[in-house]
Amino acid sequence: MTRDAFRKMVGRRVLVLDGATGTELARKGMPTGVSPEAWVLENPRVLQEIQRTYLDAGSDAVYSCTFGGNRLKLQEFGLENRTAEINTALARISREAVRDRALVFGDLAPTGMFIEPFGDLPFEEAVAVYAEQARALLAGGVDGFVIETMMDLQEARAALIAVRESCDLPVMVSMTFGTDGRTLNGSDPLSALVTLQSLGADAVGCNCSTGPQDMAYVIAAMKPHAGVPLLAKPNAGMPRLVNGKTTFDMSPWEFGGHMPQLVKAGAAILGGCCGTDPDYIRALKASTAALAVAGPGGKRTAAASSYRETSLIAADLPLTLFGGRINPSGNPALAAALAKGDMALVRKMAQEQARRGAAIIDINVHAPGVDEAAAMRAAVLASVKACGRPVAVDTVDVEAAAQALRVLPGRGILNSVCAKNGAMEAMCEVAARYGAMIVCMPVDEKGTRGGTEAAIARIEKIVCCAAGYGIAPEDCLADCLVFTAASGPAAHRRTLELIDWCARSGRCGSLAGISNLTYGLEMRQWLDSTFLCMAAGRGLTAAFIDTACEYTLNAACAVDALAARDARMSRYIGRFGQQAGSGSAPEKKGVRTPGELVFDAVVDGDEEGVEQVIRNALDNGESPRLLVDDRLIPAINLVGDRFDRKEYFLPQLITCADTMRKGFAVLQPFLNAANGAEVRKGPKVVLATVQGDIHDIGKNIVALMLKNYNFDVIDLGKDVRAEDIIRAAKHHGADIIGLSALMTTTMVEMKKVIDLARAEELSRVRFMIGGAVVDQHYADEIGASGYASDAIGAVRLAQRFSGETLVSSSPDLAGKDDGNAQ
Repeated sequence: MTRDAFRKMVGRRVLVLDGATGTELARKGMPTGVSPEAWVLENPRVLQEIQRTYLDAGSDAVYSCTFGGNRLKLQEFGLENRTAEINTALARISREAVRDRALVFGDLAPTGMFIEPFGDLPFEEAVAVYAEQARALLAGGVDGFVIETMMDLQEARAALIAVRESCDLPVMVSMTFGTDGRTLNGSDPLSALVTLQSLGADAVGCNCSTGPQDMAYVIAAMKPHAGVPLLAKPNAGMPRLVNGKTTFDMSPWEFGGHMPQLVKAGAAILGGCCGTDPDYIRALKASTAALAVAGPGGKRTAAASSYRETSLIAADLPLTLFGGRINPSGNPALAAALAKGDMALVRKMAQEQARRGAAIIDINVHAPGVDEAAAMRAAVLASVKACGRPVAVDTVDVEAAAQALRVLPGRGILNSVCAKNGAMEAMCEVAARYGAMIVCMPVDEKGTRGGTEAAIARIEKIVCCAAGYGIAPEDCLADCLVFTAASGPAAHRRTLELIDWCARSGRCGSLAGISNLTYGLEMRQWLDSTFLCMAAGRGLTAAFIDTACEYTLNAACAVDALAARDARMSRYIGRFGQQAGSGSAPEKKGVRTPGELVFDAVVDGDEEGVEQVIRNALDNGESPRLLVDDRLIPAINLVGDRFDRKEYFLPQLITCADTMRKGFAVLQPFLNAANGAEVRKGPKVVLATVQGDIHDIGKNIVALMLKNYNFDVIDLGKDVRAEDIIRAAKHHGADIIGLSALMTTTMVEMKKVIDLARAEELSRVRFMIGGAVVDQHYADEIGASGYASDAIGAVRLAQRFSGETLVSSSPDLAGKDDGNAQ
């Protein structure tokens, strides 16, 4: 099927997908603990019967049974060398089942690992893993691809790039969002949509984790900016344990009754995930058969994104502020760090600019002795991981642009594309390949010579070239060439005329380097802030500013408020409300003591610098014990609080936890020497993913966080038998047993473990459970002591069980946590 044919099909009516496969296979005899892919190869008729039943219920498409078919997942069963064979065969089994009655989408799903910069799996290795699977599915005759149940937007990008580089068939990408509207890695619906549709997805949406009610909110959040059809594949509510079997709390008719609301929210492609069967698909089909679908047609607004936030850029929205300090020109310290491949300063500068109000972090790494392509790639990853802001890749080097945009976890901006023949086409091609916006630099072989009309002609040339590569005019920003005021009034007059032309013509947005105006002058803030107001009055959409200048930042907020670009003056009130209420200026950090810098290192996730900061603190007379009790502990507690408040997300949590671990490792020998022995560890926690379940990302994060809070963690790994969990708990004298499950077919194993513990009279042990398919209600049903929805919740729950509240062995600092595990 061609991509155009797919778009036309979805435009006519609701496209109905299939329902759950794994639970249906289990009902028909597939045992737990086996590879579903290998089992289906031995029992192909079982899958074919399921898929034909879905067709009879109304499905227009089925997924190949390859959810766990990538090399890294098959490796769990020793099948990695059969990856191509297994995927091709499974695609053919589905093809034979449906013949020409329905479409077959090749199913790509998570590897079970975090991708760089958030984890250890190199990005290109992830691309290669998915490319191998995609080629095999193509050989099996699939009509298109679905990339589903993705928790990590970077992993979804890797899979999408792999498919796009393998074929030109339609690709649907489906993320999994929690009830808080974010993925496990912190991605919101709009950022996922902006990133994936710009990268070439033919449909974007969500599946798993929640029922249709919560999923409607996700679809509604995507709809206003969707340029592609939206997909929803909800669960049949939440799982419950009834007579020892997993059931879901939503009946087929209830499920079907929610489908019109999903269509109203904007979904054009619907199916079912966990707990659904052909009866659910039949109800879905009946409730949507007469409904018309709304085409994509979202508002065409320029947007740059990271994995966790989106910056919309338009004349009727607040000014988009670019931070441009990451530039080695005139910064020898940064130039030296880049030459050594040290990204610590990049990370700090990105965080600082983000804190001060920069919406976009511009990165320029061009300097003598610097490998620009390698440095740019490393710098964009460091910046996004550090502060989560979208990035502008500031380079004229094609290879540097390509490497950075390829790995950037979001939708970037390529700054810039000039009007020089050859270079212009090459940069537009790179931007289009990776879905980036572009900055149009009105420079050609003659430089910037000529007046406003000459600059407009060059911008028009770039915009037209970009359109040839599929880049829309609204995704172009014209660099309006701000020169120093010392060169005379003609220079900034041309800037204002270019901004005015952009606003009147609607050909593209406008970007101005406001701080360029006062280069080499004294008391810059007055000219910068005044010129920003003048430019905004002409319709400026985005600006480079000095984020360290409060005057310019305040002027930007005031302009937005008075020009009605700041809805309900929310940004203005947010910036000045606290100051006005207190009657004083905002508190400034000032000079930090060596001990305070240790605290800052953990809160900022300074993995590279924490060891040196701690050594400096020790050299300045700070006590190792006080560094733990007064610096590391309060810092990680603050990180946990920010995570609870959704100010930090999983990547920050992991980075800060790793920073804390590295810092504590430096102090451990000093603490041991002071105590005459190793520092006493806290309560013992045995962790395991239950039998039959090979998903352990969440469990591993819980282990990391518990260790940081001084719990003595015994991690048994994944797919662990109930008998082995209880044996380990006895051997180690466990105080707490933590159980994880991600599959509805394995969650019943949790009850087996708890029942066995009771039979073995382990009455003192407390049980906590977690995983996407369980909740507090399920914990109550199986007799668990509590449920934790995330790693910080697990720490809070373990603290409550044990009366431990701090990462400390100091008796006077121990206490009881009164918080809950939510």
